[in-house]
Amino acid sequence: MLALIYLAFISLGLPDALLGAAWPSIYPVLNTPVSYAGIVSMIIAGCTIISSLNANRAVNRFGTGPVTAASVLMTAVALFGFSVAGRFWMLCLWAVPYGLGAGAVDAALNNYVALHYSSRHMSWLHCCWGIGASVGPYIMSYCLTVKDSWRSGYGTVGVFQMALTAVLVISLPVWEKQKSHGNDGKEATSKYLKVHEALKIRGVKQALLAFFAYCGLETTGGLWASSYLVLHKGIEAQDAAGWASLFYLGITAGRFLNGIVSDRLNNRNMIRIGLCIIAVGLLAVILPLKYDRIGLAGLIITGLGCAPVYPCIIHQTPRNFGAENSQAIIGIQMASAYTGSTFMPPLFGLLAGVSIALYPVYLSLFLILTIAMTEWLNRLVAARS
Repeated sequence: MLALIYLAFISLGLPDALLGAAWPSIYPVLNTPVSYAGIVSMIIAGCTIISSLNANRAVNRFGTGPVTAASVLMTAVALFGFSVAGRFWMLCLWAVPYGLGAGAVDAALNNYVALHYSSRHMSWLHCCWGIGASVGPYIMSYCLTVKDSWRSGYGTVGVFQMALTAVLVISLPVWEKQKSHGNDGKEATSKYLKVHEALKIRGVKQALLAFFAYCGLETTGGLWASSYLVLHKGIEAQDAAGWASLFYLGITAGRFLNGIVSDRLNNRNMIRIGLCIIAVGLLAVILPLKYDRIGLAGLIITGLGCAPVYPCIIHQTPRNFGAENSQAIIGIQMASAYTGSTFMPPLFGLLAGVSIALYPVYLSLFLILTIAMTEWLNRLVAARS
């Protein structure tokens, strides 16, 4: 079961960076402005938010296994659609099932692991996503270099997704067996909660704001790192790109290491440790030095600090709000996370037009909000218990 879940999360990460890697080759072929990549990205994000909010309803009706299989199938079909798209509107059309599939499987599997496995597996689950997100651009790069075809890149990842769909369909009896004998009834007791009902539970609003702030920090940090190094630190573009990539390497490696120690230290302590490490990393970045190794290392440190925050907050959800409420709340948390990661990086883009030097300050504001919300949530949960 764990192997299936890990494989599904690798597949979830595989397509995430394809659009960015392929767009320089796509937009001249489709005769569209370069800025139109943002339209496709926003459609995907919007549909992901919608499916995250409705994951609770789908899982309660059909179960985690069928929802996972159907979601991966949707992304596979969407990727094949991307590979044959001859007009820009076709990309927009295929972005809809892509986003719907990605959000549902994300929320469903996160809740399943939070309910049935230890914290270390949640960390390694998100490490698997990082592996997929790292491998996807390499697949696209290979197809562009060897086959001179971005369509082939999408098609290749689509084949992998279709193969995973077949494996998931074949394994549906395993999910049913696990549901009947191995989960102590946790999945069966899951409630369907509307958004306004979930928001009435003490601590949910704080958890949503923590997710929003953290994801705003992580995605803005990764997206604008290279530009900050070039425009503010005076580093050559090719060197900056290499250092900026280490931010994501820090997250992926950190989640692997987090899985080793998280069961001993518990989720709340891991979140606190991660946020403290982020603070140290941002302090190193914000130092008013030019081409300095301390500032560059600060990006890696920040990535390492990001590693435990997301998976540990998710894994703590059933313990904070009850197993019966976790699927509904995790779905809303996913929606809040996608909202932060979608809208906060473009907002910094506007600020960057004023001064790119605001980059670490902007990230620090989200760090402070994340710390405030997670500690407030801890106090509310402690008071309730």
